[in-house]
Amino acid sequence: MPVADDELKGNAAIIADLRAHEGQITEGRLAGANMLLMTSLGAKSGRSRTIPLGYSRDGERYVVVGSNSGKPAQPVWLANIAVHPVVTVEVGTETFQARATISRDDERERLWRIHVRAIPYFANYERMVERQLQVVSLERLPPG
Repeated sequence: MPVADDELKGNAAIIADLRAHEGQITEGRLAGANMLLMTSLGAKSGRSRTIPLGYSRDGERYVVVGSNSGKPAQPVWLANIAVHPVVTVEVGTETFQARATISRDDERERLWRIHVRAIPYFANYERMVERQLQVVSLERLPPG
C-alpha cells in the first residue's frame, strides 16, 4: 500500500528536523520524543527509503514497532527489512549500519513490554488494529 502524500510530507518534515538538530525533534507534537531514522532498501524497487520511528532500548539494541500509526495495514518498511535486513540507522549524532530482526514469540512479547513502558502511546496503536504489531530490534553491525 503506497504512503499517502500528507504522510510523506509529515515524515519529510520530521526527517529534516532530526537532521538539523543533532537527532532531536524540536517541533510539533513529537518534540522531545526519542526518534531515529531508519533507511532500508525497497523490497521491490531496491531504492533507499528513510522513515522516522519512535524507539526504545534493549541494552545496546534499538527497538521499533511496525505500528503504522494505528492503520490497518503493515507499514511498507516491514516488507523492506524482511528482504533487506541490513539498514542504516541515524540516532542522535550517530549513523551506523544495523541488522533489523523481526522478533517472534516470547522475545516479541518481552520487547513489546519494554517499548510500551518507554512509549505508552503504542498501547493505543495495538487497540486500533486487528493485526499483531511487529516488534523489530536494530542491532549495530561492526564497522567495515
